[in-house]
Formats: sequence, C-alpha cells, structure tokens
Amino acid sequence: MIPFKLDMTATPLDDWGTPEDIGAQTLDGAVKVAGKIVFGSLDAPVSGGLYAATRGRYRVVYPFDEHATLIDGELAITDEASGETVVYGPGDAWIIAAGTAVVWDIRSDAIRKSYLAVTPAA
Repeated sequence: MIPFKLDMTATPLDDWGTPEDIGAQTLDGAVKVAGKIVFGSLDAPVSGGLYAATRGRYRVVYPFDEHATLIDGELAITDEASGETVVYGPGDAWIIAAGTAVVWDIRSDAIRKSYLAVTPAA
C-alpha cells in the first residue's frame, strides 16, 4: 500500500524541468515541474506517483490514461475539444483519457497531485 493523504508531509520530488521536458507546451509563466514515480516505471504499462508544478499555464496532449487526485493547490483544467473548464482543489479528482488535449492553469503558487497512469497498448 502506498498512501497519499492530504495532511501528510510532502514527499521530496525529483526535478523534471519544464513542461517541454515532459512533452507539453508552456503558454504562460515560468512553470517548473517535479515528480516521483513510486509504482511501476516510465516503461511499464501502469505507473503511479506524485507530480507537482508551479504557477502558470501549459498545454498537453495526454500520452496515457490518468486518474489523479489533487493534494495541494488550485488548478483549472480545460478540455480543448469541449471547451469545458473545471477548477480543482485539494481532494478533488479527475480521469483524463489518452489523446485528450487539455490546458492546465495552475492558479496557486504550486500544485501537487497523486496519479495512476495506464499506457494504451500499442
């Protein structure tokens, strides 16, 4: 079991660089991203862990199916296809399908989420 609780001490994360370093496109701000894979690996069909990003906006087309829960901060995610924007706070969760283009708008100084990613079969 790997717990992620809203009131737990923040796990130190690895510097992952900028949104461009993870296949996204920065739209506004000097966004920095960090994370830690605690289940599986980048090469595994299923992986999970923690992800964090600083204030700003970026666009990403999801390369995997993801279920995530926001642990800290405030984030708005806009689905480009539908135009729908949903604002998330600590404890809120979402599912995004592989291939979905979204814009992340990080409205607090930083956000942190836990996630489980499933890579579609080739």
